[in-house]
Amino acid sequence: MSETDPHIHVERKVLKSGAAFRNLMVSSLGRAPDAPTVVTTGCGRQVPYAMTSSRPESVTCLPCREHAHREHLRYAEQLERLARMPGSALPADQAVQAAQWARAQARKYST
Repeated sequence: MSETDPHIHVERKVLKSGAAFRNLMVSSLGRAPDAPTVVTTGCGRQVPYAMTSSRPESVTCLPCREHAHREHLRYAEQLERLARMPGSALPADQAVQAAQWARAQARKYST
């Protein structure tokens, strides 16, 4: 961990970070998991959790932005594949809507 790194990063598991995921965990488990003090980022560094963000406009590390872009596109493709599977528990309209959200997030990370 470098104390001189001025960049804001994203967590390696970008889709499992941020308030939305924490809220899902709270509603599922009934309690909030503790936030880690140090996390691995999309660029492979170990940084303090406070130096990460799930908001695209806040991320200043270019390799992390590229990582988040790829992860959101991969997630959109997975959702679309799930929706096409016979007997899928995910309704097609919800999958399309979620995939559109993921692609919009990916675009935000690419600019």
